[in-house]
Amino acid sequence: MSAEATNPVSAAEAAITDTGVRRRGRARLDLRRIGRAALLGATAGPAPRDRLPDAISHVAEAHRAHHPDADLSVLRRAYVLAESSHRGQFRKSGEPYITHPLAVTLILAELGAETTTLTASLLHDTVEDTEVTLDQVRREFGDEVAYLVDGVTKVEKIDYGAAAEPETFRKMLVATGDDVRVMSIKLADRLHNMRTLGVMRPEKQARIAKVTRDVLIPLAERLGVQALKTELEDLVFAILHPEEYETTRALIAGPAGTGSTDALAAAAEQVAAVLREADIAADVLVRPRHFVSVHRARLKRGELRGCDFGRLLVLVAEDADCYAVLGELHTCFTPLISEFKDFIAAPKFNLYQSLHTAIAAPDGAVAEVLIRTHRMHKVAEAGVVALGSPHATTPDSTAPDAADPSEGFETAGDGERTDPTRPGWLARLLDWQQSAPDADTFWNSLHADLAEDREITVFRADGGTLGLPAGATCVDAAYAQHAEAAHGCLGARVNGRLAPLSTPLSDGDTVQLLLAQDTGSGPSPAWLDHARTPAARIAITAWLQAHPEAAHQPAAAPRPQLSVAADRNSRAELHADLDGGPPAPVRPAGCCTPVPPDEITGFRVRGGAVTAHRTGCPAVDTMRRLGRTAVQVRWGDAAHCRVTLVAESFGRPGLLADLTEAIATAGAEVVSATVEPPNEQRVRHTYTLELPDAAELPRLMRAMRDVPGVYDVGRTHGL
Repeated sequence: MSAEATNPVSAAEAAITDTGVRRRGRARLDLRRIGRAALLGATAGPAPRDRLPDAISHVAEAHRAHHPDADLSVLRRAYVLAESSHRGQFRKSGEPYITHPLAVTLILAELGAETTTLTASLLHDTVEDTEVTLDQVRREFGDEVAYLVDGVTKVEKIDYGAAAEPETFRKMLVATGDDVRVMSIKLADRLHNMRTLGVMRPEKQARIAKVTRDVLIPLAERLGVQALKTELEDLVFAILHPEEYETTRALIAGPAGTGSTDALAAAAEQVAAVLREADIAADVLVRPRHFVSVHRARLKRGELRGCDFGRLLVLVAEDADCYAVLGELHTCFTPLISEFKDFIAAPKFNLYQSLHTAIAAPDGAVAEVLIRTHRMHKVAEAGVVALGSPHATTPDSTAPDAADPSEGFETAGDGERTDPTRPGWLARLLDWQQSAPDADTFWNSLHADLAEDREITVFRADGGTLGLPAGATCVDAAYAQHAEAAHGCLGARVNGRLAPLSTPLSDGDTVQLLLAQDTGSGPSPAWLDHARTPAARIAITAWLQAHPEAAHQPAAAPRPQLSVAADRNSRAELHADLDGGPPAPVRPAGCCTPVPPDEITGFRVRGGAVTAHRTGCPAVDTMRRLGRTAVQVRWGDAAHCRVTLVAESFGRPGLLADLTEAIATAGAEVVSATVEPPNEQRVRHTYTLELPDAAELPRLMRAMRDVPGVYDVGRTHGL
């Protein structure tokens, strides 16, 4: 593969000039020059103690640009150890091996990483590929550096065989849970390897590129390291889709792409003029799209015009200035409201904050605009790398710059600093990976988890929150909140309404999970169709494997309604006032089954009898619309009554027996009972009951609601 193909970002920079994002005056690291410097250092002896070796002068320059007061002596010591331990080792490209840790360290230095991270990146391959031991690193550089180096060290293939790669990633992710800088080093390591992948065989290039696409790029996105993510995307694009890559490269280098420089510059000048007139201090920069972004835009929009090859980036000092800029742009230009997104008020789960909008100039050209503060821009580019050490509460004596990038961290009540670099998705990943029974399950679950590129927040009934991937259902919420206790989940209420467990959740929903008191109950095999998170799928699969009789039960066939009836004739006394006519039998209407002391209204029916309805029964309105004359009815002295109740519940073994036992304990007799077939795990029970005293009805209904699995009991209403 050509050098250009393995570094498409360079071609993009040549085609479209970024007028403000990249630093001017600093050349890209020359690996061959660094290699020669390393060899010279090997033959000429160590550098003088009062200065850094020439080979890492680029790293020192980049590091000092972000941390002017950094103590670079530890970097010198790390370089000396790395160079001496890797001496005599060469990469497949022919350069001395030391060029690789130097390049990785430079990538992190340009992103603003603090001294401890750079020290570990210089040493990240020493324990894996040389005679240096982890104890030696710990003695010379401390526990933090040793932890980072160990986190990125691969597990031995001789011990794990084919599972070595999944287990290496598992180990790395667990280490990232305690210190996210582990993954920062890994991402920079993979970026440099991808830049130099052209010396590998095509099949190995494809294998590495696919792992990068499926695992490393989603991790870079979730950690907010856009600078690494975009270049990795372009490198993977060049390897896995060479034809599309060449088409995109030609498009950027062609008349449309080269002409975009003038179009974007003109739009930037118009925006800058508007902001100057409004007395808003802002830097307006042109930000070219990278290769994959241009490719996606072409697929979405078809033919691309000048401003489609890039965006405008407006940088201001304060959050309030972002909205001031937005107001001016929407006042002076025609905004495309459908393109507006506010990621400042609602940041993405990867720490990203910005305002997105699109405006149309008088000539009809549409330009996308990103508005953010300088600090937001730093975090947008470098993500967690810009936040420094998640453990430093005070500046480290060996790395006084370490706490500087941590501006924006909050302090917990116990004085410990909270860690925004351990977001909810990472905590969930660390939880479910412990339950993955083997490397294949972990690897497949990791791919599925990282494929979810959005996150939602739902509120629990107790006021807490749950972070879940977009598309998650009530099943996922149950396992996220209750872990293995979710095996007994019977159902859920979403925003106060009863919902099946298969219900997808949306951002901002409130979910109340209903659990069975019977600890022996378990999930249905159908739950696997609704589970989206690895934690839920792994837990459900494990339970079904431990209970094969449940996993292989055939689906229940539709059943006819189950009815039980008894001959009971006693009921509350009812009397009708018929204006001097003969007495007529009065009976409660079956549609609403009134009981004392309900307010009632009567109507004559065939045979001369009178039916009594509750005044709120829909049948009363129907009768009156039909012109039927109401008859005054009243309750007699007898207290006993008959009532029909409907119990809504989740299906479980023994539910009917428990309900009838609760009814009998409350002193009521069952006149008839009907149980409908289950529908989405819900069952409706209808009971006609005889009570010795109508005043006992509220107590009876409470007793029925207390039966596990029953979520509602009510009187029947009109048919």
